[in-house]
Amino acid sequence: MSQTDYSHLLSVKQVGSIAQVKITRPNKRNAINEELVRAIGACFENMPESVKAIVLHGEGDHFCAGLDLSEISAKTVPQSVFHSRAWHTAFEHIQFGHAPVVAVLHGAVVGGGLELAAATHVRVAEASAFYALPEGKRGLFVGGGGSVRISRLIGVARMSDLMLTGRVLNAQEGHQIGISQYCVGNGEGLDKAMELAESIASNAAMTNYGVMHLLPRIADQSIQDGLATEALMAAVAQTDPATLNLLAQFLQGKNKVQLKS
Repeated sequence: MSQTDYSHLLSVKQVGSIAQVKITRPNKRNAINEELVRAIGACFENMPESVKAIVLHGEGDHFCAGLDLSEISAKTVPQSVFHSRAWHTAFEHIQFGHAPVVAVLHGAVVGGGLELAAATHVRVAEASAFYALPEGKRGLFVGGGGSVRISRLIGVARMSDLMLTGRVLNAQEGHQIGISQYCVGNGEGLDKAMELAESIASNAAMTNYGVMHLLPRIADQSIQDGLATEALMAAVAQTDPATLNLLAQFLQGKNKVQLKS
């Protein structure tokens, strides 16, 4: 994706092997319209090979307030299906894309914004983050993959509660049920995300591929099918030259793993 295609919607900056992707609709609380969906899909589909990890964040006070309701218009059933499938396609380029994605969550992470966050691999929540699925109170149903990803992230019962009651969760409540893997203070999210992205980028590419592309699919398989898929992925990863190099460095004491919370 060229920098100028969607420069009014997304800012893309590469720092070493890390790409920082920023949603730039702060006056709309970074709400998602059809043009932004296309921009997200194009951006993540066309990431340069030199990018080994991606940080996704939002400009202003909010990560993403979901669907831009001001642009809702009457649609036929087929048009609505195609609209939802466009979101699916865009977000699949995040979940099953070129490199692992770390999201920085702050302010509103609501509706489609939560669906977007759920498509990423690691989520860092600032203290200001809050989560909701208000679709149920507006006569709508999630259409950006939330019924698949969010339900797996927090469970069907919790997702049902959010949709049926309009409940809003704060950053700590969301963290406790698994929306985020890390919680930090306000303004600290991007630095933490970059630290994590740099660590992820140092992994063997085949290992990252297995975590991104195989792990969620194994979770959907039967136990025996999952074990067979795991064995194949383990064999591929263990024979990758990058893995052999990392193992050699470890055995020589040059690449000790640092355990951090």
